[in-house]
Amino acid sequence: MNKHYGWAGTILKIDLTEGRIQRETLSKDLAYSYLGQRGINGKLLYDTIPPGTDAFHPNNPVIFGVGPLGGTLAPCSGRFTVTSKSPLTGIFGDANSGGHWGPELKQAGYDHIFITGQSSRPVYLWIDDDKVELRDASHIWGKTTWETEAAIQGELGSDKIQVLSIGPGGENLVRFAAIIANQARAAARTGIGAVMGSKNLKAVAVRGSRGVGVADPTAFAEAVAECEEAILHDPLYKYSSNIGTPVLTDMVQGLGALPTRNFQESTFEKAGDLSADLLYKNYVSGRRGCYNCPVGCSRFYHVKKGTYAGTVGEGPEYETIAAFGTKCGNSNLASILKANTLADQLGLDTISTGAVIGWALECAEKGILQELDVTWGDHQGILSLIEKIAYRQGIGNLLAEGTLKAAETLGSEAVDLVVHSKGMEYPATDVRAVKGMALGFAVASRGGDHLRSLPVYEVAPEPYKDAIREELGIEITPDYWLDYKTKPQLIVWHENWHAIVDSLSLCKLEGIAMKPLRPAHFTKLVRTATGWDISQEGLEKIGSRIIDTERLFNVQEGIRRLDDYPPKRILNEPISTGPSAGEKLNKNQFEKMLNEYYRLRGWDIKSGIPLMQQND
Repeated sequence: MNKHYGWAGTILKIDLTEGRIQRETLSKDLAYSYLGQRGINGKLLYDTIPPGTDAFHPNNPVIFGVGPLGGTLAPCSGRFTVTSKSPLTGIFGDANSGGHWGPELKQAGYDHIFITGQSSRPVYLWIDDDKVELRDASHIWGKTTWETEAAIQGELGSDKIQVLSIGPGGENLVRFAAIIANQARAAARTGIGAVMGSKNLKAVAVRGSRGVGVADPTAFAEAVAECEEAILHDPLYKYSSNIGTPVLTDMVQGLGALPTRNFQESTFEKAGDLSADLLYKNYVSGRRGCYNCPVGCSRFYHVKKGTYAGTVGEGPEYETIAAFGTKCGNSNLASILKANTLADQLGLDTISTGAVIGWALECAEKGILQELDVTWGDHQGILSLIEKIAYRQGIGNLLAEGTLKAAETLGSEAVDLVVHSKGMEYPATDVRAVKGMALGFAVASRGGDHLRSLPVYEVAPEPYKDAIREELGIEITPDYWLDYKTKPQLIVWHENWHAIVDSLSLCKLEGIAMKPLRPAHFTKLVRTATGWDISQEGLEKIGSRIIDTERLFNVQEGIRRLDDYPPKRILNEPISTGPSAGEKLNKNQFEKMLNEYYRLRGWDIKSGIPLMQQND
């Protein structure tokens, strides 16, 4: 790109095998077709890796990306995406995170880092504007992510340097290992931390001193002000700002969709012990937001007494509360804080870690996994399993393979207990009670995933009934979450716009998820930042193109319609207790939803293969 606004205009390419560092111009065609971050990362992966390549092969790239709004004054523009073939699922993998690392990369002058090869020794990548070098990391190999960040900042002489790193989980090739920035910002799902570990790449440190230019500063400032106004006056703002995602614990429990004991139940009898009120009353010590965020939804915690006294960290998110809490039958909130801190330090995805432990506990309960001596609610045993997983010790070596791979070594009875899609464990919503989410989880390109569609319009429609009517032409009924008919349209729309949000470097919570910002806001931000005369319809088409490209990657890895169905428990077993008792997925209705989703996407009904690549 000769003249660019928004985009930095450069892709940094690193060959770890040869130690080679190159710069490549970001083409305007690529930027205008895929925007950035998630979109461009996915296209680069699709164009690069041959089908069937093992995730730990040196040719499998790790791609970091920041979008055209990253590092600007756009609110909540601190996100970045890392993309690779997933070692957990063997299909498309990426992970999204916030904090300050992404904007720092952009302000150093780079949109993407494309890393291939395998170093003969542990290294970390150091980017200081135009100065880029690979440095020895042998002295920090084996250290936690917190220790690594401090060591690199000390070595480079500034605690302002932004560091992302892997912990022992990534070094030991745990298939759901995370990448951690700012101690608690996890690019967690799909196990890309393990791909970094396979390359002997311990960390990427960045310092940038350049600004990010925008095409029309006055108009962009107006667009930013409109976005900030919408965020601050949104009906859910006070919950996002004051409580954050832990508020969902009570909400999902009330809906009857809180997965408990590996999805055997959908309400937890001790959910009150895990409430946001207790979290903030007893443990929260401060708050923090990501780059340029007016919300600040994250919290610092400090356990001051009891078994886990001295535990400090940031979070936990709702998903983590459910992962180490309800899914494992555990009501000890302090232990969940300890588990969250351990996962951040060791570099593990909390969703998959909690899921594989919950599955193992059910297997033990049913006599399938006899060597496990941990039971439901045994919080000290759960913590011991987290460490065993990260270091692949004992039973941890099996669990580190991920739930589906571990189950396949034990037989069909164990496989039937795995709640997943395409090999990635479900997050913390029992979709038997929420039909659109059931479809969204099933078709998501990463596997069992709420963040690809995240249809909050479905689970909390009342505050946004006008927006739903205006954007989608759907009228809300009192039991909308149980309806099947309009859900394919809802999922396609959410997927398209989440792909845009992810590709621009914006946060989902203040984007399409929690709904203060709508497509018109994103369109205005893009137009004024880049000078690109793009319409709202044009942006949505790009979102659809991104979804198609990720699907095409998965198709070349063998994914077909049969892979787009919920697991056995979700399809066959009704919810036993709570507000959603008796609910399960009606298979015929699900088939109709899937057919309509494929039709709206332009994919073949029988195979689920895109009929046309929307890359023109």
